[in-house]
Amino acid sequence: MKLREIYERIDARYPKRLSDDYIAKYGGHDNSGILLLDEGAEIGGALFSLDLSLDAIAAAKEKGMNLIVTHHPAIFFPIANIRTDDALGARLHACLRNGIGVISMHLNLDCAVGGIDEQLARAAGAVGEMRIGEPLSSGGYGRAYAVERCSLSAFSARLGEVLRTRRMFVYGDPEAEITRAASFCGAGLDAGAIAAAKAYGAQVVVSADIKHNFICDALESGLCVVQLTHYASENYGFQKIYQSLSAELGVPSAFYEDVHML
Repeated sequence: MKLREIYERIDARYPKRLSDDYIAKYGGHDNSGILLLDEGAEIGGALFSLDLSLDAIAAAKEKGMNLIVTHHPAIFFPIANIRTDDALGARLHACLRNGIGVISMHLNLDCAVGGIDEQLARAAGAVGEMRIGEPLSSGGYGRAYAVERCSLSAFSARLGEVLRTRRMFVYGDPEAEITRAASFCGAGLDAGAIAAAKAYGAQVVVSADIKHNFICDALESGLCVVQLTHYASENYGFQKIYQSLSAELGVPSAFYEDVHML
């Protein structure tokens, strides 16, 4: 199976145009697509990993797989060199030395219907219709939704159990009643997201890498806050995507999880 063919099968389900559309409409930066190896290269197996890490590369080598599919772009901004005494350079050098290609699918996987942002909402217990904060022609980013009535402590405990994460910060009264929530996978909580959550009537917002000033703003706006690790907020959804794609790739595949990041 050619690298190009595998990319096309992934893109058919989670099109890169969603990333392009998001940037055109809302701004930002992305670098999704085939990032390493010739598109005509023969692929014997694909490892899915949220990040291109040295451990993921080692796992691909051990399994005899010469493609890694990541969510976070392996190369995000232009680089001036590939040095092995630099973390990024070491990763790229290891891939090139071992003939391992890389496909990165970032904002399109966040925004797609059934994508990472939607899966975070489902992990949080979303019921009924979801309201999308930044909609695209299909899907979008940021979701607000109803949940079964519970306390903040029960809400956060359930979310941690579903995501299998050991690390989170929970701000607010543990007994606060939660019936509506808003979530933003990755580092998506900002002033606009807080305003959208308030307008929807959410009592809690869920995200990762939240800046201190936004935590303060959310709390003083009457919102509780659940702050996850970036990894935990996205790994769950990325694994769901892997499960939906694995049978369609045409090559053996596996999912790599960095348990130290959960």
